Amino acid sequence: MADYATLKQQIATSPAFIVDEAELIATLQAFDDLREHSGCRLLYSLKALPLMPVLSLIKPYVDGFSVSSLFEARLAHEVLMGQGGIHLTSPGIKPDEMPELVDLCSHISCNSFGQYRQLDACVQPAVSLGLRINPQLSYSQDARYDPCRPHSKLGIGINALMKEDFPENIKGLHFHTTFAKTSCQPLVETVALLRCALSTHWAQLDWINLGGGYLFQHMEDRHLFLDVVGSLIKSGLTVFIEPGNAVVGHTGYLLATVIDCFDSDGKTVAVLDTSVNHQPRVFEYQLQPELAEHDNEGRFPAILAGCTCLAGDIFGEYRFIRPIAVGDKVLFKQAGAYSMVKANRFNGYNLPDIYVINGDRVSSVKQYGYFGYRQQWSPEEY
Repeated sequence: MADYATLKQQIATSPAFIVDEAELIATLQAFDDLREHSGCRLLYSLKALPLMPVLSLIKPYVDGFSVSSLFEARLAHEVLMGQGGIHLTSPGIKPDEMPELVDLCSHISCNSFGQYRQLDACVQPAVSLGLRINPQLSYSQDARYDPCRPHSKLGIGINALMKEDFPENIKGLHFHTTFAKTSCQPLVETVALLRCALSTHWAQLDWINLGGGYLFQHMEDRHLFLDVVGSLIKSGLTVFIEPGNAVVGHTGYLLATVIDCFDSDGKTVAVLDTSVNHQPRVFEYQLQPELAEHDNEGRFPAILAGCTCLAGDIFGEYRFIRPIAVGDKVLFKQAGAYSMVKANRFNGYNLPDIYVINGDRVSSVKQYGYFGYRQQWSPEEY
């Protein structure tokens, strides 16, 4: 558990993204234990956070990276240097990118039969082809989170799959049906469905990728995961999982400073030097991020607002043990996944600096300035 007061004192600039290396290593060690006891192989999903110092920390604990694009595949190749597999699945692969992806990746899960036919024409023997399957089992009430929503773009629907000839050179299956689940019951049901539906083709498979979407560190029924993986391994399959948020989500923080404070219709509004545009999922999904300083018993409520002109640039209302004031620092938790990778400069506000900490050691990883902003919008080459 991080010492939040000390953590805030260690960082010189604001706003700032902070990665707690000790927390990350502890999480990776827990995954290493899960891998050892289950026999599964672990892929880190690059889309959650592709920060290279973080990837270097993750590399020794995983069997490879999962990627969704050519740039991610290039980055994974650069970090791994042949010491791990690169697994690709994406609904959108441009035809002119396919030859390079085939060179970079060890496993490719085709999102559709059309994509399979294109890839099959240029695939090399060293690449193991699979199919991404949509089991059409929905486990989310919110369609924005649901890969199995009606008319989904993510994978070949199980009903459509049964109407097609199963390609002889397909060696794997990939599916991803959940988001932020702490129960493995969806996994049990999905694997049972696939084993039944594809029973005549099971023997030709070498591997299965169970996807991500599970918060393994908070798993309520770990025994079910062990049972599922064990049964798949007994049937002759190599089993992969590809967590992203579960690896880096709770190891990252967003530090901000109050730059203005005033009353608005009877409530205190504290304006921060950051924005929901630095944590876009807050606005996208109307989430209220966890705040280190929030106290349920606090007698001083305040609305924490971002600094842009967007009216909805609001993090939420929190309670504090003393009145919040200009100059106070606050720390948003669970900011490791999908924050840095989605952060933008709306209104011309600078991106947060990035730090990696481990105890008393603080490393400044990246700092941004006007040059980066100007370069983004200038047609000139620099």
